Amino acid sequence: MTAQTATDAISDLPFPVGYRAADGAFDELYARDGTVRAHWQYVMRSLGALGSDEFGRRLNEARRLLRENGVTYNIYDDPQRSERPWPLDLLPVLITSAEWQVIEQGLTQRAELLELVLADLYGERRLIRTGLLPPEVVYGHPGFLRPCAGVGAPRGRHLPLYAADLARAPDGEMLVLGDRAQAPSGSGYALENRIVLSRVLPTIFRDAHVHRLPVFFRRVRSMLNWLAPNGTDAPHIVLLTPGPSNETYFEHAYLASQLGCTLAQGDDLAVLDQRLWLRTLEGPKPVDVLLRRVDAAFCDPLELRPDSLLGTPGLLQAARSGHVAIVNPLGSSAVENPGLLAFLPALCRQLLGEDLKLPSVKTWWCGNQQELSYVLDHLAELVVKPVFSHSSRLTVFGAALSAGERDQLADRIRARPYLYVGQERIALSTAPLMAGATLEPRAMVVRAFLAAEDGGYTVMPGGLCRVAPTRGSSLVSNQVGGVSKDVWVIASEPERESGALLPADRRPLLVRGGRAVPGRVADNLFWVGRYAARSEIAGRVLREVLRRVLEPGDAETDPNTPRLLAAVTHVTGTYPGFAGPRAKERLGEAETELLSLVRDGRRTGTIRYNLNALVRAARGVRDRLSTDTWRVINSLSREPAETLDLAAALTELDRVLLLLSAFGGLSADSMSRGQGWHFLELGRRLERALGTVSVLQAMCAANGEQSVPWEDLLSVADASMTHRRRYRTAAEAGTVLDLLLDDETNPGSVTHQLLRLEALLSGLSTNVTTPQQTVEQRLVAEALEELRRTEAPTERLRQPGLELEELLTQLARRLAALSDQMTRSYFSRPDRPQQLVALAR
Repeated sequence: MTAQTATDAISDLPFPVGYRAADGAFDELYARDGTVRAHWQYVMRSLGALGSDEFGRRLNEARRLLRENGVTYNIYDDPQRSERPWPLDLLPVLITSAEWQVIEQGLTQRAELLELVLADLYGERRLIRTGLLPPEVVYGHPGFLRPCAGVGAPRGRHLPLYAADLARAPDGEMLVLGDRAQAPSGSGYALENRIVLSRVLPTIFRDAHVHRLPVFFRRVRSMLNWLAPNGTDAPHIVLLTPGPSNETYFEHAYLASQLGCTLAQGDDLAVLDQRLWLRTLEGPKPVDVLLRRVDAAFCDPLELRPDSLLGTPGLLQAARSGHVAIVNPLGSSAVENPGLLAFLPALCRQLLGEDLKLPSVKTWWCGNQQELSYVLDHLAELVVKPVFSHSSRLTVFGAALSAGERDQLADRIRARPYLYVGQERIALSTAPLMAGATLEPRAMVVRAFLAAEDGGYTVMPGGLCRVAPTRGSSLVSNQVGGVSKDVWVIASEPERESGALLPADRRPLLVRGGRAVPGRVADNLFWVGRYAARSEIAGRVLREVLRRVLEPGDAETDPNTPRLLAAVTHVTGTYPGFAGPRAKERLGEAETELLSLVRDGRRTGTIRYNLNALVRAARGVRDRLSTDTWRVINSLSREPAETLDLAAALTELDRVLLLLSAFGGLSADSMSRGQGWHFLELGRRLERALGTVSVLQAMCAANGEQSVPWEDLLSVADASMTHRRRYRTAAEAGTVLDLLLDDETNPGSVTHQLLRLEALLSGLSTNVTTPQQTVEQRLVAEALEELRRTEAPTERLRQPGLELEELLTQLARRLAALSDQMTRSYFSRPDRPQQLVALAR
């Protein structure tokens, strides 16, 4: 395709023509002569060929995939909701392979330089002694951790993972805005962006000859294996996360799943005999490599920040002893210091003997008198940054300040000049973004990612692009609403590359069963199962009530309606509700109460409350759940409309119950039968037994056979069809109680749940072999014995000592005791070293 004007190139696109590059900035789409850049022409022409309707459908499909996959980014300062859907624009950013090769060379050189700087700062510190680095630049930065001095790096690699934020200056030159060496984030989001775009634009992606990303992640995994101490063939790699509240927790769980790592939090780990161990129900498991996403200062409350609840005491000593490789090593964020940018050109010439290939944005460190004078004289033209982030020292654009405010800033800089840098304010390059129905130029920053390998670094052939949320803004952070883009590096010919993310450089040992399960994971899975079953049982009772209320006729005169409404209150525990002495008065306000039970997530026991609790527990074990299972859970997190009426509430319950059934089927079919699955099933079976007992207590106990709505009870238990097929007669006490209590072939009966609990408890692995029953097994056996004392279910309504009410009370007590005992046996972690020693042996 020959060069053409920008208007001609985008005239067929499914959005209005009128795109204009920002004045004074480099535009990624337009050349200076007003033509579309050559490497953009095929993509823009192909998008135009889609047409408006098809383009909109693809955009909605991308949003659906992101939503169903649960791709989120947590916003700390959002008072309404901290978790937001991941924003992705359908138009990628395109970079030619030739230009990317130059960028790769500059990034590799920069990573090697920063690695040498880290090795020196935590080693001999010659750079400080020879005056190449002022001590105030290093020691005044919180990323420099004095306790880490002398701690060796795994295989001598002080910077295994590195990322750089790149921006293009108005003249087209790529500059580095900042270095990311602490725990570089964003590569997982870049991979998810690529997966989504390649699915919604498959033909365009294929024919554009885009470099593939999987090779980078295979090399990351190979690097982690290579860094393991003692040359371990199959190292145990753990990804350390602060937990589900962290802003990038989705990425932590996503990368752990994609790279085959164990996701853990600080209290899942322990240090014993200078080794790092993962606490599991089978006993401690040694950890060879720790891929951390927790800031270094929070990783060890013993030697670093004593107030940290995110780390593991003794972790630094384990690293010091060489028994665990930490990626990145503790203290690596010392090179994130913006004050270093002013010294990198000289350091590069000193340490590498060459000029810096990829320059930084021009930076002046105010600790130098000459540079301080320059910053103060040009304050209105510069960006002023603190050497380290602090609530009272934020990045300031001098041009945005009044004269008085600039004077105040100058006074603060003069008081402690070594804590500030001044940087040139550049007009960031712009990339096209779909903004509603129009195409607009938005300021952009690209984050590039590197991983160490033997003899150098490998660079991801792409990256994570973020663009400003509004036209004219230069703020691209996700915390302020920035939008992400995929970065396509265009090859000269099609690339044949495997999509596998894990390396195939060794023959793996065959393994059966699941990964070792920490107590926190088992606890979360147990409660995922419980909340799923609890929501299902309460939803079925509530659905039966709504059907009754919405049926033609007078539900208020139906003698079974009060019983069903009281059952709703009893099963959900939302007292007083429809129970108690004022129950009849509340029947007139039934609609308000029923709607609250469906949608009020702040009220304990409601359907929405239980579903929210299910989603929270599931987020803590996201890496253990399949993609399809997570899609179901993500759909369950969708809040019902605020303007719900009873008919819409019934529709919502039908949707929820269908999703819960899908969740049950997926967990049964897609999870391996390891300990994680056992605890998920234990929670489901225990809660189903408790729920069935609760329903029977509410609808049967102490009311006499004639007044019990047996047909409604069958409907709630989803057993009406089974009863009709077996008995071909109206429901009555004997047949219904047999079906719901005693029939072990009925998957909804209490006996069936107890038999499954018995089998699941027998299948749990323990580190102590004993021929005796555990307390949990004894409680289940006693509950089964209670049920088997009589063969005639109807006798439970008449015989003294065997009344149904008494039986149900005993069953409820034993099941509650089983729940408490499970917590004591499996979910309470040992805190004392002596207990860990005993488990390790």
